[in-house]
Amino acid sequence: MTDSKHKNDYLVLARKYRPNTFSSMVGQEALVQTLSNALASGRIHHAFVFNGIRGTGKTTTARIMAMALNCENGPSSSWDENDEQVKLIMEGRHPDVLEFDAASHRGVDEIQQLFEGVAYQPVSGRYKVYIIDEVHMLSKQAFNAILKTLEEPPANVKFIFATTEVNKVPITVLSRCQRFDLKRITSGTLADYFMTLLEKEGVEADKDAIHMVARAADGSARDGLSILDQAIALSAGEKITEESVRAMLGGASKERVYDLLENILSGQPEKALEGFAAMYMDGYDALQVVKDLQDSLYTMTRMKLVPTLADSAGLSELEKTRLSPLVAKLSLEGMGRAYQMLHNIFVEASQAGRVHEVVEMGLVRVAHLAPLPAIDKILGRMAGTEAPVAAEAASAED
Repeated sequence: MTDSKHKNDYLVLARKYRPNTFSSMVGQEALVQTLSNALASGRIHHAFVFNGIRGTGKTTTARIMAMALNCENGPSSSWDENDEQVKLIMEGRHPDVLEFDAASHRGVDEIQQLFEGVAYQPVSGRYKVYIIDEVHMLSKQAFNAILKTLEEPPANVKFIFATTEVNKVPITVLSRCQRFDLKRITSGTLADYFMTLLEKEGVEADKDAIHMVARAADGSARDGLSILDQAIALSAGEKITEESVRAMLGGASKERVYDLLENILSGQPEKALEGFAAMYMDGYDALQVVKDLQDSLYTMTRMKLVPTLADSAGLSELEKTRLSPLVAKLSLEGMGRAYQMLHNIFVEASQAGRVHEVVEMGLVRVAHLAPLPAIDKILGRMAGTEAPVAAEAASAED
């Protein structure tokens, strides 16, 4: 076999490490427990709907459920690794497990064709399992074709529907199914999972770099694994660093973001403009800089509301040392005001022809207004019950 052939055999991480047992699923403990209990008790519904954002494991859960229903010792939440029924399902060759993509086959004729054999006994498994992905894409007529079968399902047939938009599934269909909402997977859970996979792959990585990948995944394991694949390729056999991941994602150095944020929140527009101009000239995307500032303010707000977060393992040492002093200085209202203003800047700049200028002018506004005291304190000062506004604003700059 040639080297070229070996290279073409490479499997992306999302496929290589796709879970094939309930125990290997990540971040969906409540779902796994509920399905395991149902299998153990024999109280197995005839139809399921798995709803959630992309990459959280809807189709994977559907396949694992098909394995649980048809494994040799089943229905069971666990099985022998050499189980023939499970192997056939994993390879997509089981005659009784039929997968259908409603995104590309949404018509009533195609659904009727899929369900032609629904009344017949399974060929080799215990149940016939119909898995319909992106079920919300089906036409109204196709849903009507499904409905009749759902109302009077054969005893040896199970239906599993997966969707990212459950609100588009007719209530007449939903009412005949057990619905499960798959959660976004927390960045901490994803980071731990990614570190485990990297150990198996023999790839070194900075912990902060992997936390950055996990945050960029936004709750989706598949998206995170795609980013991780890219980071591994970029590192070219070297250690994955925070700087390389940040550059890959189009973000600025955290040190520079925090310097800019500190200048803005302490009311120093000149220094803020100088810092932003330097970042812009170094090739940083203006909109990405605004997003990075928003992310930092979001973290600061959480640290203000939940003080114990400052000691959390989910925050890097740099975040703790640079953001904690800012959290102590700024009021919750000031953070909220600055975040909202940055959001407005992002929206305005996204639609502008000269993005850089819009962001610059917006940062000047934030630098002037963010350090101001809360409105109730201003009103109190006007009534003579609070310290002078100017003195309080000045103290925010210290």
